[in-house]
Amino acid sequence: MNFLIENWVLIVAALVSGGLLLWPMLVSGAQGAGVSAAEAVQLVNREKGVLIDVSEPEEFAKGHVVGSRNIPFGQIEGHKSLPSNKALPLVLVCPTGARAGRAAGMLRKLGYDRAQPLTGGLKAWRDANLPVEKTA
Repeated sequence: MNFLIENWVLIVAALVSGGLLLWPMLVSGAQGAGVSAAEAVQLVNREKGVLIDVSEPEEFAKGHVVGSRNIPFGQIEGHKSLPSNKALPLVLVCPTGARAGRAAGMLRKLGYDRAQPLTGGLKAWRDANLPVEKTA
């Protein structure tokens, strides 16, 4: 007991440190786990996953993942470019990953249980040296 009283600062620091280490895991679990760029490539190549870019058309034209479909975030519900097979994995992309996370949640509510955002968005895709194209 004497140890706890004399070293309360160290104990608080350890608890805070542990909490900060667990925080990203708790937050990503609440939003639905995203996939890394490498995992997205595997989903597309092995399981016929579909890449959907939820950026606005102007953002999409400036640069997007090769082979991705552009469905702006505001038009995602019931869009005709969504695959009819709801069992296919969907990888949602936007510049930072924020809109893609929200879009994945919306699509999961619509029955696309395998909808996942690309963690880090288009920036993470570029950082992984994966192909990006621009539209004229």
